[in-house]
Amino acid sequence: MGNRTIKVETLTRVEGEGGLYIRLNGEAVDEVRLEIYEPPRLFEALLRGRPLEDVPDITARICGICPVAYQMSSVHALEAALEVTVSPEIRRLRRLLYCGEWIESHGLHMHLLHAPDFLGFDSGLEMAKQFPDEVNRGLRLKKHGNQLVDMLGGRAIHPINVCVGGFYRLPTRKEVHKLIPDFEWGLNAAIETTRWVAGFDFPDFESPDCEYISLSHPDEYPMNAGVMKTSRGDTIDVANYEAEFEEQQVPHSTALHAIRKSTGRPYLLGPLARINLNRDKLSPSAQKLADEIKLEPLCCNPHKGIIARGLEIIHAYEEALMILRDQTLKGKSRASYEYQAGEGLSATEAPRGTLFHRYIVDKDGKIVEASIVPPTSQNQAQIETDLKQWISHVISNDERETARKCENLVRAYDPCISCSTHFLNVKIERT
Repeated sequence: MGNRTIKVETLTRVEGEGGLYIRLNGEAVDEVRLEIYEPPRLFEALLRGRPLEDVPDITARICGICPVAYQMSSVHALEAALEVTVSPEIRRLRRLLYCGEWIESHGLHMHLLHAPDFLGFDSGLEMAKQFPDEVNRGLRLKKHGNQLVDMLGGRAIHPINVCVGGFYRLPTRKEVHKLIPDFEWGLNAAIETTRWVAGFDFPDFESPDCEYISLSHPDEYPMNAGVMKTSRGDTIDVANYEAEFEEQQVPHSTALHAIRKSTGRPYLLGPLARINLNRDKLSPSAQKLADEIKLEPLCCNPHKGIIARGLEIIHAYEEALMILRDQTLKGKSRASYEYQAGEGLSATEAPRGTLFHRYIVDKDGKIVEASIVPPTSQNQAQIETDLKQWISHVISNDERETARKCENLVRAYDPCISCSTHFLNVKIERT
């Protein structure tokens, strides 16, 4: 087929910018590189020397789509350093806040960013002309998630009501119960949405050697607590996170890549990993639908991540309704604490996967050291590995079509490149 170069100047429908370089030797794939070229934003350095109370509000600015995950991971880690135990009431409200983030993030990605790839549209706006009901449904789902984050977080984007020990202010019972009718509609809409996407024509592609990793909890679907479980059958305590996983600098990217030390291989976090490892902890409606659509017990097709997101939206609505209807919402808005020198760490499940935070604080409540490992940077190497396999399936004389299918696969992971450091142009060079 000769030597060729393929470029996609801007990859749409992902957060951030960067490039994809593919070198082909005939039909063989010699090299695939995700070239993340934007500068790091240095949030960890920004936190050093600041009062620990500043951390939740600053880390929320790392991502406009999943600020709750950054806040939850930070407050849990700081509470571990200060030996603070929050009340069951605060813990429930934190899960409710997390439900809001999952609903708004997954709802947006499924309807406006990912579904157009399956239906042959270049954008969600184009798709809306032929699928107005589906797009309007997605926008309403996202609105529900934003309303929930606004109620508990003080505002829908970069919330400001989250603090170490709990919340600065608790919502009133009237504010809580006001959301119930919308969330009852939303649960049914989420079920319809997941049935809809389960009927898409999925490419025949799997990543069978991929190791899936997520939090796992004995009593609940993982959001903000648990141990790490892997599809290889391992259990890893969050305290050993940095001993088990290693971030590495690669020459072609300003974003770090991650491997599991024991295997030397990349791994995948996110909705597909959580469903694969925690399906039995899904809410009743989500479990019932997963069985109805015959989702594989271990699904290795990254394109089916859209189904996993749908199941998680169903779960989030069902759990949110259970908490919203709870008549026992009461108690103090936050636990008190005293400053002490210490180290704390935590992992929670952002919409795109496990997010790890570690902090060292001094006796005056100032941050001495901070380490933040976002999910997209951890997924980066596995995306690169899957792309190398995917290229052999889709390479053809039609360079635009080849590039489009590469973009489709990248969007299946819903990468938040701003979190990891940034993303995606496509360039293919033949030798």
